[in-house]
Amino acid sequence: MENPPDPDIRVPAKAQHPRPSGLNDNTVEALGELSKALETIHRVRGHLYSAHQLVGGADLTLDRAVRLLREAGHDEVAERVKRELIGRNVLPGRWTFQVVEEFDDGYYAAFQEIERDAREKLAGGRRHIYEAEMKERRRTHGMPGHEATPQE
Repeated sequence: MENPPDPDIRVPAKAQHPRPSGLNDNTVEALGELSKALETIHRVRGHLYSAHQLVGGADLTLDRAVRLLREAGHDEVAERVKRELIGRNVLPGRWTFQVVEEFDDGYYAAFQEIERDAREKLAGGRRHIYEAEMKERRRTHGMPGHEATPQE
């Protein structure tokens, strides 16, 4: 087992995410694109959870709307809201929690596994090689705010 790095030793970002020997530029770029796509899917998952919470909150708000409609004498409208909207599926047979679960267990899990497998097979499991090399190219060595690591 490898010893953990000494936090007092200054190691450039590229060295923390070293390119395995023999890994060509196209492979590094392809893994970077795969990682970028996965990051987008992480954002999609967050949006699904937001939709889940928003729809649930709207459904609970309908209880108050129904009560106020009844108090205002609009029983027919209140009954329609209660009967047709409260507790309604957002997709056939599904509330939003079921949509989120299916996404998490299906597409999201597969995407994560495939990205991880590609990194393992092609780069020894190393993450963010493309970004680490970009950081080294773009930062101004020796300038405050351009350190390679927090320890630098």
